[in-house]
Amino acid sequence: MENQNETHGDRKTGRWVLFATILASSMAFIDFTALNVALPAIQSTLSARGSELLWVANGYNLLLASLILVGGSLGDRLGRKKVFAGGIILFTVSSIFCGVSPSVGFLVAGRAVQGIGGALMVPGSLAIITSYFGPDKRGGAIGTWSAATTVVMVAGPVIGGLLAQSGLWRLIFFINVPIAAAALSVLLLRVPESREPGGAQGVDTAGAVLITASLVGLTYGFTSASELGFGDQIVVVSLAAGFGAFAGFIVVEMRSRKPMLPLGFFKSRTFSGANLLTLFLYGALTAYTLFLPLNVIQVQGYRESVAGLVFLPFILLLAGMSRWVGKLADRIGPKPFLIAGPFLAGAGFFLTSFVGLTAGPKAYWKSFFPAIVLFGLGMGITVAPLTTTVMSALSTRFAGTASGVNNAISRIAGVLAIAIMGTVAFTSFSSAVAEQTAKIDLPPAAREEVMRQAPRFGDASVPESVPVDLKGVVELSFKTAFVRAFRLLMYMCSGLAWVSALMAGIFIEKKAVPS
Repeated sequence: MENQNETHGDRKTGRWVLFATILASSMAFIDFTALNVALPAIQSTLSARGSELLWVANGYNLLLASLILVGGSLGDRLGRKKVFAGGIILFTVSSIFCGVSPSVGFLVAGRAVQGIGGALMVPGSLAIITSYFGPDKRGGAIGTWSAATTVVMVAGPVIGGLLAQSGLWRLIFFINVPIAAAALSVLLLRVPESREPGGAQGVDTAGAVLITASLVGLTYGFTSASELGFGDQIVVVSLAAGFGAFAGFIVVEMRSRKPMLPLGFFKSRTFSGANLLTLFLYGALTAYTLFLPLNVIQVQGYRESVAGLVFLPFILLLAGMSRWVGKLADRIGPKPFLIAGPFLAGAGFFLTSFVGLTAGPKAYWKSFFPAIVLFGLGMGITVAPLTTTVMSALSTRFAGTASGVNNAISRIAGVLAIAIMGTVAFTSFSSAVAEQTAKIDLPPAAREEVMRQAPRFGDASVPESVPVDLKGVVELSFKTAFVRAFRLLMYMCSGLAWVSALMAGIFIEKKAVPS
């Protein structure tokens, strides 16, 4: 049985390891950041309802969250380099499919296949780094990875905004092709293989099926509830099936000899605490980065190219702080950072809730900017210590699986946050539109058409049947309703972030424990 975990080789090879993993990870990061800015253009081009827009985001996250544990385990058992390369190829092919999709349905299907590729690719990145670098170098290497991928993320919103504004949002998916070619060439030629002692073993098929069924049921149920209501039979059955499948998943993992989610990992207090923090904080992060671009583009009137710069302070702070904070956390322990960071991020969310209708981009510096800076400081303090904590809480023998667990939890958090918060937002929006328009003297037919626009959320447009002198009032009602829904989401995000800080205070050990 081959043991290639502790390679800890020369500095030159280490640079190639970082280069290959950074390039491959950049595909997922660019896709995520660019797509969020382009969502309004996608919604307009493909005439998508708000709930369909959520599926464009969740189609990817759903499969990624469901299968990322399998991807991490496969990397540990079959070879991290091999599985990582397979993920890159599948992610790239499905990106091309997304780029040529003629409808929302095709795009969601392509995003789902992207999720499968991501499940093979995402956990392998940090697992390869962790298996190559020793404990004394690992924090700095992960910090470099975090900083470099974050710098790459800067290009995502800018490129996405420019392409969306030019009507070329499909090209966002084709950016992955040259990046994948470069990553694969370096990976195959320069990066050593590593795997868990014991070699290839079986895959937990039952576990994978049950967790996928659980997330599909929960996501479909929560997302559909915004239009059908929680009392609808389809919604009730879907949610019941989702919760039931999750219970079955836990039972299977407890009894399985080779589980995809080894529940014994959670005997580590630090590992449990880090993953609870991840669950709450990354749920808030996902909702924030999805709904804020919709706000600034569809409601505040930012052009897509300008909206792509809105998150720039956050990205620069995260990139600038990650390596330094990662090294500092190696010396004094991660706990102070994992309390202070989420607390500041929560304060950023809360500050964002005070932003109402603004005068557009010229009001950015007094409206969104301070909150985004505060949020960026919080995440800059959190990300590198959190990643190092997760990867160091267990033996490097399980690096891929540990990375997979944490990534799965962050993605599950995102899937559920989008589904649940999306339902909250759509319900609040529809209620506010009805409340606002009830004050307007509209003809009955026009009022019905106005309410039929509610499922389009931020893309709701004033119907032609609305009298000319009332069109401006109705448009303002749509925007006011969106702001009210968005404010509620920010309250939820801040609460989740502060709960994550509490989890760190309760569970994370004071000093880092190198594996």
